[in-house]
Amino acid sequence: MKIINLDQSAKKNILEDLLQRSPSQYPEQEETVRCIVSQVQRDGDRAVFAFEEQFDHVTLDVSTIEVTEAEIKEAYDLVDETLLSVIRKALVNIRDYHEKQVQQSWFTTRPDGVLLGQKITPLDTVGVYVPGGKAVYPSSVLMNIVPAKIAGVPEIIMCTPPGKDGKVSPNTLVAAKEAGADRVFKVGGAQAIAAMAFGTASIPRTDKIVGPGNIYVALAKKAVFGFCGIESVAGPSEILVLADETADARYVAADLLSQAEHDEMASAILITTSRTLAEQVSKEVDRFLETLSRREIIEKCLERFGYLLVAEDLDAAIEAANDIAPEHLEILTAQPVEVMTRIRNAGAIFLGPYSSEPLGDYFAGPNHVLPTNGTARFFSALGVDAFVKRSSVISYSREALEAIHTDIEAFAKCEQLTAHANSIAVRFE
Repeated sequence: MKIINLDQSAKKNILEDLLQRSPSQYPEQEETVRCIVSQVQRDGDRAVFAFEEQFDHVTLDVSTIEVTEAEIKEAYDLVDETLLSVIRKALVNIRDYHEKQVQQSWFTTRPDGVLLGQKITPLDTVGVYVPGGKAVYPSSVLMNIVPAKIAGVPEIIMCTPPGKDGKVSPNTLVAAKEAGADRVFKVGGAQAIAAMAFGTASIPRTDKIVGPGNIYVALAKKAVFGFCGIESVAGPSEILVLADETADARYVAADLLSQAEHDEMASAILITTSRTLAEQVSKEVDRFLETLSRREIIEKCLERFGYLLVAEDLDAAIEAANDIAPEHLEILTAQPVEVMTRIRNAGAIFLGPYSSEPLGDYFAGPNHVLPTNGTARFFSALGVDAFVKRSSVISYSREALEAIHTDIEAFAKCEQLTAHANSIAVRFE
């Protein structure tokens, strides 16, 4: 991996480089997605079936598009018992963490007859997208469905691409059943997002779509936003390790590679105050690459978006980390908690040598659906809040309104909205 001295010029170049990974940088694919989305909006099931045959090479119809109870039972017969046990253990942690996020409706009253409050209401229907094809991600199934379930969403549907045999991975199906999905459909790609956004004869229209996917899925979510909600437009995965001379180079290298294997467009960055550590990490990366199964993907990722950055001091390292705003941030320093208090922008923060990123991916409990491409500056991890709406509640008595009605009328007239003013004044004629 390349070792670079971190200065303002280097940071600027790296930030510009990382932005090339944004889903907004794919105009050709964006046009393709627009065509797919508009055809599904217009033709419903017919378009979905055609695109499934074109892209997933499977023939579907109204009788085969939805996963049946028999298929779910078959999946339980096929899934490894050890994996099922791990899924159930992970679910305990994920539920426990997300239950602490639940908000309650609240109301406050005053003696003059004023009642104000906030009413929390779950969304009616949520669509979850789960990738398939090259890799299967039962962990993503859990992370997307559990917070929706805890929020009280009455109907959770899931779309995931089938194999050429027309079946969904048993691991994905079992995870969906365990997490609480109500219906599962064998549809992938942009056509799945469009179907959940607009509804078809087979697939219900949803209020919000969540879940990761490839560039076509990300661009489709961007295209349907406004017709329904989305949690974010996710880009490729990324990790930033913030370390000083106390860090273990072998741990750092292993953790960088854990995200580099996701995708050629993933990013893996070390920011350290120790050039010696950077040099050691580079050597450890080379050693690991000799045995890792996804070596080709990792090498392409590291060549394009892998950096070992040497900062002048910890202040400069922290500033750069905040500017990059990574999806995953590991802090491997002598005082990780103190450093954490100075972090403003990160999707998930991992403290200390025994809190590596895969712990969060699979088991600890916090959600692994996280903001990417610097959007941690304004987006948060997926959680229960994503699946509820907040409604304001306002009730005034005549006595309370009378005391302030002239103030409201003056405000309205200032904005030249005389009908607004009249709506208040008419009550005191």
